[in-house]
Amino acid sequence: KRMRNRLFFAILGFMVIFAQVAGAEVDREKLLKDPGVYATFAVFKVGDQWGQLDKQAKAIAVSEVKKVFQQHSDKITVDAHLLRGLSEKADFFLRVHSKEMLHNQNFLLDFMGTTFGKALKNTDTFNGITKALNYVPNFPEDMKAELKTPPPQGSPYVVVVPIRKDADWWLMSQDERTAMMKEHTDPTVGYLKTVKRKLYHSSGLDDLDFIIYFETAKLDDFNNLVIGLLKVKENRHNKRFGDPLLLGTIRPLEEILEILAR
Repeated sequence: KRMRNRLFFAILGFMVIFAQVAGAEVDREKLLKDPGVYATFAVFKVGDQWGQLDKQAKAIAVSEVKKVFQQHSDKITVDAHLLRGLSEKADFFLRVHSKEMLHNQNFLLDFMGTTFGKALKNTDTFNGITKALNYVPNFPEDMKAELKTPPPQGSPYVVVVPIRKDADWWLMSQDERTAMMKEHTDPTVGYLKTVKRKLYHSSGLDDLDFIIYFETAKLDDFNNLVIGLLKVKENRHNKRFGDPLLLGTIRPLEEILEILAR
């Protein structure tokens, strides 16, 4: 009887702890929407030693990764994206958001310390922060209205483009940059319903100035959008566009781990 009671209270205690952890998860939608949120894009290639593990060892390693994600879920939100099959340079990347860059770092340290993490090569890392819109408030009212078009939902493809500007861009006045960004925005309006965009500012946080994250179900529209942007004057001030450009698919973490464990 005493054994049954101890077992009951142990299970009850576990359930309470689990409920507390589950209930403490960070507000994902708020982190993805608010300004002042730090983002880290960590890109990985799976090493040869991962393939040398047997099926059981891989299953244990995957469980370890899931535990790390859960342990940090009260401070960060993480999106996983599969690159394998579309890139020879990397297999997947994680997009991490939190209110403090330290939280991103601590999560990635724990992730890279797992058995799976130790089998990875971190090929690239980009850091940025979300900010309120700099130029849109000075755009014409009709353009501002068009920019409120609801973005597409449930898109399967993701594209990440790091950007580095030249010195002349930063030496321009705010009005000069606003005029160029209005011209930059013109060719994007026709794709607002099919291409979702999110901008991150990186100056001083990375060797970049911006990270642009796109989601779409129509890669042909994205291709045409980029061609349109390459034709505007603002593009002359891009010292770096991509390099690397990340093209992948948006999939649940469990599915990506299953694919990489094959």
